[in-house]
Amino acid sequence: MDNDFEIPSDVLDEIQNNIQSIIENFDIPDANKMEVIKKINFMYTHTKQMSITDNLTKMFNRRHFENEFEREFRRSKRYKTDLSIAVIDIDLFKKINDTYGHSCGDYVLREVAFLMKNNFRQTDILFRYGGEEFVVILTETPHETACVPLERLRKRVENNKFLFNNQEIQVTISIGVTSKTDFEKAQDMFDFADKALYEAKNNGRNQTRQLT
Repeated sequence: MDNDFEIPSDVLDEIQNNIQSIIENFDIPDANKMEVIKKINFMYTHTKQMSITDNLTKMFNRRHFENEFEREFRRSKRYKTDLSIAVIDIDLFKKINDTYGHSCGDYVLREVAFLMKNNFRQTDILFRYGGEEFVVILTETPHETACVPLERLRKRVENNKFLFNNQEIQVTISIGVTSKTDFEKAQDMFDFADKALYEAKNNGRNQTRQLT
């Protein structure tokens, strides 16, 4: 079960910006106030991270994706830099849940997330979009090279040994990607990548489909 923290990020930021003035009114010795501020700063950082992180995979969540992709899309248009986005879906995931149980489905999601984290550059941004679907923002990446890390990931998932309760499970992924940035809205670019994913799944799954 997903447990995304529900305190809005801007509320957390407002609290953090005013924390020192709040502490000044606390009925505690002045000598202890700095220690209290440090502890609250730690709690703020932890809570902020929870608000943008998917509990199961420890990836960024959909809420954070929407903010980050909007920012990267605008930056790409303003500075005319390359940008690619990929939508990744675990093939026949419902069948895995129905056959082996939801605990196995959770295991597969965590394993795929692990493989993703070890596949992309630090400048690429990874998200669990929802269910069995992931998104990768490939920064500074033109269409000529966008498929290289995605195909590498697809093969790693296909060849990975997924073992749950001594049963080996075959897992594959389908990927849709686009580098087409001449849209008016970030959502339109995302939908184009999602269309590429739809084509990949309709053409037999376990493949990467790029639309330009």
